[in-house]
Amino acid sequence: MPQLIERRDLDFLLHEVLRLDALCAAPRFAMHDRASFDSVLDAAQKIAEEEFLPHAAKLDANEPQFDGSRVALIPEVKQALGAYVDGGFIAAAFPIEDGGLQLPYTLTAAAMAYFTAANAGTAGYPFLTAAAANLQRAHASDAQKARYMKPMLEGRWFGTMCLSEPQAGSSLGDIRTRAIPQPDGRYHLVGNKMWISGADHELAENIVHHVLARIDGAPAGVKGISLFIVPKYRVDEDGKPGARNGVHVAGLNHKMGYRGTVNAALNFGESEPAVGELIGAPNQGLACMFHMMNEARIGVGMGAAALGYAGYRYSLAYARQRPQGRPIANKDPASKPVAIIEHSDVRRMLLQQKAYVEGALMLCLYCARLVDEQAIAEDEAQREAVHQLLEVLTPIAKSWPSEFCLEANKIAIQVLGGYGYTRDYPLERLYRDNRLNPIHEGTTGIQALDLLGRKVLMNQGAAFRLLLARMTATADEAVREPALAESGEALRHYVALAGEVTLQLAAVAARDVERFVANATAYLEMLGHIVIAWMWLRQALVAQAAEGAASPADRAFYLGKRQACRYFFRYELPKAARLAELLKQLDDTCLAMPLDAF
Repeated sequence: MPQLIERRDLDFLLHEVLRLDALCAAPRFAMHDRASFDSVLDAAQKIAEEEFLPHAAKLDANEPQFDGSRVALIPEVKQALGAYVDGGFIAAAFPIEDGGLQLPYTLTAAAMAYFTAANAGTAGYPFLTAAAANLQRAHASDAQKARYMKPMLEGRWFGTMCLSEPQAGSSLGDIRTRAIPQPDGRYHLVGNKMWISGADHELAENIVHHVLARIDGAPAGVKGISLFIVPKYRVDEDGKPGARNGVHVAGLNHKMGYRGTVNAALNFGESEPAVGELIGAPNQGLACMFHMMNEARIGVGMGAAALGYAGYRYSLAYARQRPQGRPIANKDPASKPVAIIEHSDVRRMLLQQKAYVEGALMLCLYCARLVDEQAIAEDEAQREAVHQLLEVLTPIAKSWPSEFCLEANKIAIQVLGGYGYTRDYPLERLYRDNRLNPIHEGTTGIQALDLLGRKVLMNQGAAFRLLLARMTATADEAVREPALAESGEALRHYVALAGEVTLQLAAVAARDVERFVANATAYLEMLGHIVIAWMWLRQALVAQAAEGAASPADRAFYLGKRQACRYFFRYELPKAARLAELLKQLDDTCLAMPLDAF
C-alpha cells in the first residue's frame, strides 16, 4: 500500500516552503516546535492507516440505513472516530483554554488530509463538528459555548450546518424555515432542510444542528436570516441532554460518493416543537454561518486535494509494478515486458496528476497558513492585509482543487486501464467521493460569482492588487535564477494579463452586469491556473536552492518538483491565455443561447 499522502512532500511544503517553524516565534504557538509538529503528523498517519483506511471500501458498499426511526452505520465507523477523538484531533487547533492543543491551523489541515485520503466518509463527521465548534467560538454566548461547544470539542457531541432547503437550493435568500419566538427567549423552528451531512446517527451522545431560519416578521431575502442552535436532544441549563427535540429525518439521500457520511432531509417542528437558541444578533445569521462556511470551503479544497493525491499515489504504485508492453524501439517479442511507467504516455498521465494534486495541496496549505498569520498579526493593518488576501483566495482554494483534483482521479483510473474501473482497486471510489467537492459548500459557479462579483472588486480592488503583488514578487525572484527564469517571465506575463483582464471586466460591471457575471466561471479558471502556477514556482525556487547539497534521494525529490513546475507552466498555464481572450471580448456565447434552442 502506498503512502496516501507522501510524508516527504508534506514536510517539504510545511517546513521548507511555508516555514511552519516561524509561527512558533509568536506567543500563540510558542509551546510548539518541529518535534511536536512531527508527532501530530505521525499520529494522524497512523490512525488514518490503521483505523480509517481498513473499512473505507466496506463503508462505501454498506451505506447508512434508515429504518424510519434510527440511522445505522457499520460499527467500524464509531471505532475509528473513537481513535480520532482520543488523539485530540477535533480540538487540535483550538486554544488551550477551550480544551484544545492550540496547534497551527496549517498543521491540523495537513493532518486532516491523511484522514480524507484514507476514508472520506468517516472523516466527514469530525470535520463538520470542528467547523461547527469554531462557529460557536466566534459567535455564541459564553453560556452556549459551555453547553454546546465544550462537548463538541470533547468529541461527545457532533455538529452540522443546515442551510439548504428543497425549494431554495443555494439561493439562501429564499429559505422558508420559520423561527417563532417563545416567552422564555428561545424559539420554535418549523421547516425543512435538505442535503444535511451528518444529519443523524448514533455515533455521538447528541447532534448540534446550526440552522438558518427567519424570525417571524424578519425582512425578506438574506437580510432577514438568523442562525439557531437546534440540538437533536434538548439540553438543560447544566448542559445535560434530555428529551428528543422536534428535529427528525425525513429520508436519506443516496449519493454517488461520500456514501459513508449520512446525508438527509430534516423536518423541524413537524410533530413536536423543535426548540432552538439564537446565535448572535437577529438577522445576522448568514454572516455568522459564513464563519463556518469559509473554513469549510478551505476544507473542501483540502479534501479534494487529498482524494486526488491518494489516487495519484495508487496509480503511481501500480505503474511501477505493472509489467506490460516493451519500449517502442524494442522489436524483440521474446524480451520481458517493462513496467508501464516506462511508457511515455503513462509518465505524462502521472506528471499531470502530480502537477494538479501537489499544486492544489500547496494552495490549501498556503491558505491555512494565512489563517494562522491572521491570528498572530501584531497590528490591525497587518491582520487586515492577510484577511483580504485570504478572502480573494478562498473561492479559488475551494474550486480549483475540486475541479482539477477530480480530473486527477479520472487520469489515475486511466493509468490502471480496465482495473481502474473495477472495485478491485480504490480509484473508482476516490473518483466518486471527489465528485461531490465541486458541488457542496457552494458550487464552482457560485465560487466564480463570489470571486469576480465580490472579492476582486471589494475595497476598490485592494485584495486583488495584494494578490498580484505577491505573485509578482515570486516571479521577480525566479527571473534571477537562470534555471527558472523562463517560468518567472511567464508568471510575470500572466499576472499582468490577469490585471488587464480584471480592469476591463470591472469597467463594464455596472453597465452590462449579465455579460459580466456570465464570464465569471471562465475568470475563476483563468485566475486559478495563474495562482497554481505561482504555487508551483514557489516550490521550484525552494527545490532549486536545496538540490545542490541534497542527498541522492532528496535530489530526485527536488528534481521531481522542478519538473512538475515545468510541466504546469508549459502544458497548463497557457490555457489561461485563451480564457483571457474570451474574457477580454466579454464573450456572450453562453448567454446568447436561446432557451428554446437547447
